[in-house]
Amino acid sequence: MKMSAKALAPIALMAAFGLGTLAPHAQTTPQKVGFVDVSKLLAAHPNDKEIQDVQKKADAELVGLDKQVKAIDAKGTAATAAEKQQREQLVATIKSKAEAYDKQIQPKIAVVEKAVDTAVGAIAKSNGYAIVMDRSVAQKSGLVIYADATTDMTDAAVKALKP
Repeated sequence: MKMSAKALAPIALMAAFGLGTLAPHAQTTPQKVGFVDVSKLLAAHPNDKEIQDVQKKADAELVGLDKQVKAIDAKGTAATAAEKQQREQLVATIKSKAEAYDKQIQPKIAVVEKAVDTAVGAIAKSNGYAIVMDRSVAQKSGLVIYADATTDMTDAAVKALKP
């Protein structure tokens, strides 16, 4: 799958937050920073099961084809011309099927991402948060070492996602 702008958003937020800390503190108003567990929010959306079902179907089909390609690759230079041709056909089939699954799943993912963004935005705005970060990205990057548990808005956002 392609890397979407939504996947890069947490990095952009971290960069913006980092640049914001360069301003003189006497001239800036303190900003409230909140955190959410994006993976939990995506999984909590009602359409997530449908997305997971398509992903499982794609994985099951593509893994079998990939195993066939790897079996031919394992033969190395001992592979026959027919096997090499079969490998090329398999690779083309994998590519076309992966693209078809991407086209099928992308609109569903876009709906979920938009709903999550809307829920997080509404909760953040109603609670006075200026910045919201993905907790796992912030921790893994080392940008945030400690955050008070009261800054986690995940549960409130999950409730906002439920119809």
